[in-house]
Amino acid sequence: MDATGDVQIDTETLRVTKWTIPPGQAIPMHVHEHDYVVVPLVSATMHLTGPDGGETVSQIQQGRSYHRPAGAEHRVANHGESTIEFVEMEILRAL
Repeated sequence: MDATGDVQIDTETLRVTKWTIPPGQAIPMHVHEHDYVVVPLVSATMHLTGPDGGETVSQIQQGRSYHRPAGAEHRVANHGESTIEFVEMEILRAL
């Protein structure tokens, strides 16, 4: 099973996507065009690969939200044995 993104809300100001990354799968390289907030639904380890090929290991904790600014570019991989799930909220336009 591939990584999947289920868009749950998509308005002029906000996009909410639930991401599911099974073991051994990844969200392909992408650029975040907007500021965004991530709400992890599980505690897990994600492996982020930047455009230069460098890898960062990120520990996420269930229910512990974090924010990133627009411009982040990365691939998000799951090298673990359990599925990673999180909700991503993109701020498309200020109210």
